[in-house]
Amino acid sequence: MKIRRPRLPRTRRGRRLLVQSVMAACVLALLPATWLYVSTADRLRTTADVPRTEVAVVFGAGLWDGEPSPYLAHRLDAAARLYRAGRIEVVLVTGDNSREDYDEPDAMRAYLTKHGVPARRIVSDYAGFDTWDSCVRAKKIFGVDRAVLISQDFHIRRAVALCEAAGVDSYGIGVAAKHDTTWYYGGTREVFAAGKAALDAVFRPDPQFLGRKEPGVARALAAGR
Repeated sequence: MKIRRPRLPRTRRGRRLLVQSVMAACVLALLPATWLYVSTADRLRTTADVPRTEVAVVFGAGLWDGEPSPYLAHRLDAAARLYRAGRIEVVLVTGDNSREDYDEPDAMRAYLTKHGVPARRIVSDYAGFDTWDSCVRAKKIFGVDRAVLISQDFHIRRAVALCEAAGVDSYGIGVAAKHDTTWYYGGTREVFAAGKAALDAVFRPDPQFLGRKEPGVARALAAGR
């Protein structure tokens, strides 16, 4: 069975229309990524200059043999530095616990306690299945109105834009990472994820699992006062 190759238009007008169509498709594909950069331009900070905020949100980034992956460990290290510097009071760790043998939030909690963050100052969100779900749940379930978000630099703009859309006044810290295969994969993935982010921001769907409100953040804040 022979596969026919697509034929280019034979006329000059047809070739011009083809080029214009390809250019229009490229522009449309890049619009969501452009929105992310423009809408978060004044919201990115470092661990040294981020405003003092009660809550930091750390997004999951995978486990290796039950321990935080290097990318996730770097995010948690940044949160621990902020806590030790007195710039935050509570850390909300949000990640995937959809399987009994895979528990990002508990692994994140254990890592933070080993690095100087008291367990009573850590709150776990076990249904942060993607960035939008984590942002919506931070607002609706945990009552977070303002937060510092911590992720890698290729993801942080999307996290800030989505949390802002979910009603969380947010600043983002993009943790530096080695430009390895994972980094390039993450950066490429963000181009496509930006489209979904734009749809989430416009249509604001309910997260995969919402559940009832939890007092964890308010209780953790009260424990330190």
